[in-house]
Amino acid sequence: MDTIESAQHRMEKAVEAAQHDYSTLRTGRANPMILENIRVDYYGTPTPINQLAGISVPEPRQLMVTPWDRTIINTILKAIQTSDIGMTPMSDGIVIRLNVPVLNEERRKDLVKTIKVMAEEARVRMRGFRRDGIDGMKKLEKASKISEDDLHDNEAEIQKMTDRYVKKIDEAVATKEAEVMRV
Repeated sequence: MDTIESAQHRMEKAVEAAQHDYSTLRTGRANPMILENIRVDYYGTPTPINQLAGISVPEPRQLMVTPWDRTIINTILKAIQTSDIGMTPMSDGIVIRLNVPVLNEERRKDLVKTIKVMAEEARVRMRGFRRDGIDGMKKLEKASKISEDDLHDNEAEIQKMTDRYVKKIDEAVATKEAEVMRV
């Protein structure tokens, strides 16, 4: 059914979005994804930093940003400083280095709380997709395009699919929590 496929596609995208959101959290390790949401004012256009510079991890707790155009190094510095990533950039005029601070126990617990909030938001989206899928099935049944038995079978299938994708979100949360707590 088209409605089931639509719900499944939306749920897959929601899981991918949740996993992407988890990867942008700073966990005490250098990860180029930390800088992904930073936009640099490049000649009046907000441009993602990864389109203006190479981002590498020379050491486990250090990020190195190498601008392709050295004239914008100060603009990139300013964008990083005004972002909320909690790191102070250092520049030698050629590259920008960011040392990732070690997380203390309190910050780790705050990150775990943030991860759990993000997970609950993803679960709420899943339930919304389930509701939309079931409503679509009910409309088809009301229009006599499917039988009542088909409606119940499809509702059960959508519920199983929802459970499967919620489990994927829970697994991603558990992985991220373990990563945050062991760093």
